[in-house]
Amino acid sequence: MTETLENRTAPGKRQRREGFWPTLIARFLKHKLAVLGLVVLILLGLLAIFAPLLAPYTFDGQDASIIGQPQPPSAAHWMGTDQLGRDAFTRVLYGARISLMVGLFSALLATFLGTLVGALSGYYRGWTDTVLMRITDVVLCIPLLPLIILLSGILRPSVALLIAIVGSLSWMGTARLVRSQFLSLREREFVEASRALGGGDNRVMFRHILPNALGPIIVSTTLSVGGTIMLESALSFLGLGVQPPTPTWGNLLNYASQWLTAAPWLAVFPGLMILITVLAVNFLGDGLRDAFDPRN
Repeated sequence: MTETLENRTAPGKRQRREGFWPTLIARFLKHKLAVLGLVVLILLGLLAIFAPLLAPYTFDGQDASIIGQPQPPSAAHWMGTDQLGRDAFTRVLYGARISLMVGLFSALLATFLGTLVGALSGYYRGWTDTVLMRITDVVLCIPLLPLIILLSGILRPSVALLIAIVGSLSWMGTARLVRSQFLSLREREFVEASRALGGGDNRVMFRHILPNALGPIIVSTTLSVGGTIMLESALSFLGLGVQPPTPTWGNLLNYASQWLTAAPWLAVFPGLMILITVLAVNFLGDGLRDAFDPRN
């Protein structure tokens, strides 16, 4: 009888010892494509960070002997060269630094703004909710890409300014998501208990409700990284993003569009990098969504 009781209680004890995060990690690791996406993103991040050490040339270095005509991939230039004699592999590596930086930090800025607006709206409700959500609706009514194109055309932004523009105009979806989470969680027993113990609004919002809403927020942030990378690439392709000679995947595609027939490799490699990165981000977001889903 004693053994039976021990056998019955042991799994429960093991389950309690596992905790939330080990269970979450175990769920995530079951999603093979998500794990692959995470590995790919880590590798791309390392390549971007250590680009000055890995690249065989400087991003604006020119080989005077081949100026005038793009050269195909070779042992000396793995991805070929452009018409100015610049190594395409080096420029793709350096382009990863800008594209990934804009994508990541724009998504983080949008998440911060959206979380703040959504938390205030969902927690206080009433006129605060009405005002903030009407502002959100107004911004949502404005086409995002034409507005960013207009601002970029006027300001000719640096990397930091481009991050600020994209991030400050991409927070609305996160705001609505966080608002719905706060509307649901503010009525839970642990929130009432915190208020009964004298917890102020800031403590209740950011110490009790927000940690319980982190799952959807993390998933939303992850998925928005791919969107902001695509947006930055579109702006740079149109010549309204980061300006040459600083390379990004978008302006590399813009330059390569003049040589699609004579030198297609100039477009293939930055295009593949954008495709691989966005796919990896989406796989990662799918895996995180499944891991945070309580039904799993």
